[in-house]
Amino acid sequence: MAGQLISRVDPVYPDTEAQGTIVLHAIIAPDGTVRQLSVISGPPPLQGAAVDAVRQWIYKPYLLNGQPVAVDTTITVNFKR
Repeated sequence: MAGQLISRVDPVYPDTEAQGTIVLHAIIAPDGTVRQLSVISGPPPLQGAAVDAVRQWIYKPYLLNGQPVAVDTTITVNFKR
């Protein structure tokens, strides 16, 4: 789905020394908005920032037989100082 991303909000790095990768499970709605989002893995101090940012992302709708459909996907957000 990364190629379908049309609007991305970068996460705000929380006040922590933590670094790492947050992996999220997402359902992208037929209109391209992030409908459901849950954390699969990653450092707890960074999870909230990743979720807050990804909730604002917008995707180009995925088409199946010419009709927009919901998509089940994973999203990776990297935090590095």
